[in-house]
Amino acid sequence: MNENSNKIKFKIITHEKVVLERDIDELYVQSTDGRLGILPNHIPIVCALDIGVTKIVENKVPTCITTMAGVLQFSENEATILTDIAELGDDIDLARANAAKERALARINARNEKDDILRAQFALAKAIARISAKEKHI
Repeated sequence: MNENSNKIKFKIITHEKVVLERDIDELYVQSTDGRLGILPNHIPIVCALDIGVTKIVENKVPTCITTMAGVLQFSENEATILTDIAELGDDIDLARANAAKERALARINARNEKDDILRAQFALAKAIARISAKEKHI
């Protein structure tokens, strides 16, 4: 168990690396069932994550991270997110994310085959998550 019951030991991991690891005060994720907030001493939970923005708060300072689906496990003040892709909001190229959003919208509006539209919707969701994390709009 995390020795400090007023903090959450947080870790976010992709297939390639540990993206972030620190003790935090608050955690907010986009689960497949909606937005979820976790404070220290929350009941244990495991949930599937949707494409979206994960926000952590450490000493009243928020940090936003894109999470492209995955799983959150929380127990005994330890939170771990396993995800395919995670990007710190400060590291995101906003111009590139906006360009990806515009390309996805153009593909959706072209009304091509259903598979093309689904891929475009997925690309759009990722672009919006990146833009939201960069601009800290969640």
